[in-house]
Amino acid sequence: MTLIDTHAHLAAEEFDADREEALARAREAGVAGIVCVGDRLDSSRASLELAQSRTGLWATAGVHPHYAREAGDDLERRLEELLAHPLVVAVGEVGLDYHYDFSPRDVQQDVFRRQIRLARAVGKPLVIHNRESDQDLVRILEEEKAGDVGGVLHCFWGDEALARAALEMGFYLGVGGPVTFKKSDALRQTLQGVPVERLIVETDAPYLAPVPYRGKRNEPSYVVETAKQLAALKGLDLEELARITTENARRLFRIELNQTA
Repeated sequence: MTLIDTHAHLAAEEFDADREEALARAREAGVAGIVCVGDRLDSSRASLELAQSRTGLWATAGVHPHYAREAGDDLERRLEELLAHPLVVAVGEVGLDYHYDFSPRDVQQDVFRRQIRLARAVGKPLVIHNRESDQDLVRILEEEKAGDVGGVLHCFWGDEALARAALEMGFYLGVGGPVTFKKSDALRQTLQGVPVERLIVETDAPYLAPVPYRGKRNEPSYVVETAKQLAALKGLDLEELARITTENARRLFRIELNQTA
């Protein structure tokens, strides 16, 4: 069985004490690839450094809506330098977060638009964060023609309307730990209506660990638990679910599992 964890914050300080051990556990669990996600400029650089130092790792570069207020006038130039590297496979994590509102909403929207335009300019997909911002998110994606590059709505936890809008624009849905939570019946029902060919699996490590690890630090090896739940939901055996979602991830991010640089 081969899986790709399509969203992990491996550069986070939560992994400083045992990053190598966490990577070893992932390999033992069948995780052959991990996309290391940046959420600001420094973590994007750190994610690229990780990807350069090991096979089977890739990076993204972007500024999360929490940090949109920190984006300067030279954001595009600084991100473009990172995105020029072949191991940086997407623009992200970008989007909107109306739950915490750590950055003003107008600033979030502006920085989101700028990064969509950058993704279109460099021809790389988007890794999108969305929390309590469905209407504005879809509107901005449509207005900025984000479907030209596509991407993934990461840690999808939305309703059928959001899923339909994302699929119509050519996006994938990233399925993470919440699909295993006891109170996620609505999410599971929504995902039942989504073609498995449009789903990828992720951890969002170190956050949102799946059952039976909920409440603990998440790590890439735990993506297996999410895959098990999704396989059961789709009526597939785990091997087949892994094969399909891995191929989806390879297609989305244009990666090969033996790629290095």
